Amino acid sequence: MDLQTRITEAVRPHVEREDPPGLAWLVARGEEVALGAHGSYGPDDPTPVRTDTIFRISSVTKPVVAVAALTLIDDGTLDLDAPVERWLPELADRQVLRDPAGPLDDTVPARRSITVRDVLELRLGIGLDFTGPFPGPVLSALGTLGLQSGPPAPQANPDPDTWMRAVGSVPLSYQPGERWLYHSGSEVLGVLVARAARAPLPDVLGARVLEPCGMTRTGFDVGPGEIGTLGPLWLPSQAGAPAVPYDGSDGQWSRPPAFPNAGDGLVSTVTDLYALARMLRAGGVADDGSRVVSTEVLTEAVRPRVGRIEADDTSGWGLGFGVKTTDLPDGRRAGAYGWDGGLGSTFWVDPAADVVGILLVNQMWSSPEPTAVFEDFWRAAWHAR
Repeated sequence: MDLQTRITEAVRPHVEREDPPGLAWLVARGEEVALGAHGSYGPDDPTPVRTDTIFRISSVTKPVVAVAALTLIDDGTLDLDAPVERWLPELADRQVLRDPAGPLDDTVPARRSITVRDVLELRLGIGLDFTGPFPGPVLSALGTLGLQSGPPAPQANPDPDTWMRAVGSVPLSYQPGERWLYHSGSEVLGVLVARAARAPLPDVLGARVLEPCGMTRTGFDVGPGEIGTLGPLWLPSQAGAPAVPYDGSDGQWSRPPAFPNAGDGLVSTVTDLYALARMLRAGGVADDGSRVVSTEVLTEAVRPRVGRIEADDTSGWGLGFGVKTTDLPDGRRAGAYGWDGGLGSTFWVDPAADVVGILLVNQMWSSPEPTAVFEDFWRAAWHAR
């Protein structure tokens, strides 16, 4: 069975059950590339999903923006061991909760400054604790200040300066470097990148990553000319209940956000993400031969610097990338790097198996665990010969 047929047979049954309503995928094994799209925009919209359909990639945003940060490390604008207060004075002189679940006024001084490395490694001391109750005292406090802490909502957050002032007004949950906490560090990274480069994040990302890689349909909004290519995003299906949309074609991603969220804010296509994957596989060199990021910095970025970030103990975290630390039953090998997004996206580059796998769907995950279509996709993509 060829690669195209194997992937199609793995994902099509899910679409036929409208779980999800539609999807697009791309798999590259060595020099062989297969891609496809199945289904529609949703129960009330028969518009077919195509291979150039735009999707909300949510947390797959994290490694895309991390590449922009790596370019700033390459050219000396950022230093991994530099205190971030040079660019983010709001994070100077931090106080830290004595008890991560305790009251906000029971704190001790931070033992050291937060560094650029802490931000990229998601160890700056603030974020979502996968082992604790959500959202916890610090994220709850940020919520009362108007900062979004739930599913991606691009129009919910204030501008970057206001956002940073809010973050600087609350204590850290843990000491800098002490513990991996999800998501918030990636949001901080976006502000750091913009301030270090002295330009808005969309401009920095465009100039340093999207344009060199030829990612022409990736951004923090689709713009008025491409609203029809985005389609709605659906909440997880409930047996017997009518489908409910989370966001429409003309919804929160249809216009530029005040806060370009480096944690979950991008939209993209399978072919754009494959352009990024080709650059990564080539050691930081884009298709036109231009160097986007040095091989040395990229190699360090995709090394698991933080271990056991998930309960199943199969993943670590590098400099903005998730990294598999063991071979998985679905075929992905130790050393595969990338990440997943809860709005329905997965992006993994596997050097050991020489596989790139990208799947984008128009339905949210029902939990932090991947849905069945993702599991079937990974098995088909990594086991196909």
